[in-house]
Amino acid sequence: MPDLSTVQLHVADLQDGIVGLAATNPAVALRRSARILADMARLLDIPVTLSAAPRPGGPAVIAELTEALPDAPVFVRSGPCAWDDESVRQAIAAHGRPDLVLCGVLTEVVVLHTALAAIEAGFTVQVLVDACGGISARTEEAALRQIEAAGGRVTSVAGFIADLVRDFTTPTGRQVITGLHGLLAPAH
Repeated sequence: MPDLSTVQLHVADLQDGIVGLAATNPAVALRRSARILADMARLLDIPVTLSAAPRPGGPAVIAELTEALPDAPVFVRSGPCAWDDESVRQAIAAHGRPDLVLCGVLTEVVVLHTALAAIEAGFTVQVLVDACGGISARTEEAALRQIEAAGGRVTSVAGFIADLVRDFTTPTGRQVITGLHGLLAPAH
């Protein structure tokens, strides 16, 4: 179980025009998970970096992230692995927090390759499946198994946050449980 002071979050390619392409997680559910995760990161003071695939017209990171995390830096990558981008790698290393939590689209591309590279660099990695989207259930499952085989952990937004905040009776805990209830909203 990670300690709040050791955790940081990296979100990859949750961009308008990409989120809706995921076949394994409906866009409305993915956006909801991303928003709850961003709200929790802000509440718990978890450092966040964002990376984006280069696209015509700019990165267009989804509003659910930019509204909740207006100060989170966005790095536009040139390849399939955020870790390969020196500015992303330096920003993550600069936080001095060894527990890297990842999510994004596509699970089989940027999440997989970033997770494997971060694990190889000595980070503990968790992937939040409900804030990820893949090409197909079969290929996403293969990517998640590969991450687990390398030593990564696969969990959910709720599981991750509940690992960090174990007492829901504190003022912060009450805010957390209220926020997590937002994950229960029906998909439209």
